[in-house]
Amino acid sequence: MDPGFSFTFKSLDEQYRTALELGYEFITCEDFALNRKGCPEKTVVNRVDVEYSLKKAGRINDLFNILGIRGTFFIRLHAPEYNPFSFENYRILKSILEGGHEIGYHSEVLDEAAIWNEDENDCLVRDIDLMNKMLNIKIKGVASHNGMTGLNNLDFWKKHDPSEYGLLYEAYDEAESFNLFHSSFYVSDSEWFRWKAYDKGTLLDDDRSSFGEHVRNNHKLIYLLIHADTYYDRHFYE
Repeated sequence: MDPGFSFTFKSLDEQYRTALELGYEFITCEDFALNRKGCPEKTVVNRVDVEYSLKKAGRINDLFNILGIRGTFFIRLHAPEYNPFSFENYRILKSILEGGHEIGYHSEVLDEAAIWNEDENDCLVRDIDLMNKMLNIKIKGVASHNGMTGLNNLDFWKKHDPSEYGLLYEAYDEAESFNLFHSSFYVSDSEWFRWKAYDKGTLLDDDRSSFGEHVRNNHKLIYLLIHADTYYDRHFYE
């Protein structure tokens, strides 16, 4: 086993435990949107994007439940890699909700509109309605997925506000009512084999420290983004 392979479930568990030992409290994106000025003294807004595997999201859900922490899981509807409403995946989604976690929509509306030649607004409304009905919930937030079409789904929100769709936030919303990215220390595993960080919206070019290392720096508000697909027991291709 190459010691450089650091994105194991075991390592992730240890990093969350370190944060808890240092006094951090974990909240959902919805929690932040509803009470952004009343966050605990040391807060982690705990976000999970599910790109390719709901099975691995189930592992993250189990980890959160063991640790007694909550998070927000953003789910794609049109991924060729998984069907969120297959027998097992729907069971996992129900388990996530039963654990007290938030489920949001991992939006691909510009991709949908271009591929299907449909109106992007109609795509978003339909997708939110579908998730609400299938899961018997009311989606509060959206995180825009960065796919392989060359389109930036986040561009949709340059001309729309989440409130138009009964939402509280988009995950990178800069409106005063949310503005989490630009008011926090942001840590993400989105480069798959290494971490990256932003301090109040500014990229820290040479900082590849892990979440577990960053919590030791006593940041008051951390916006953590992990991807369920990144983690494994022994290696990425298992």
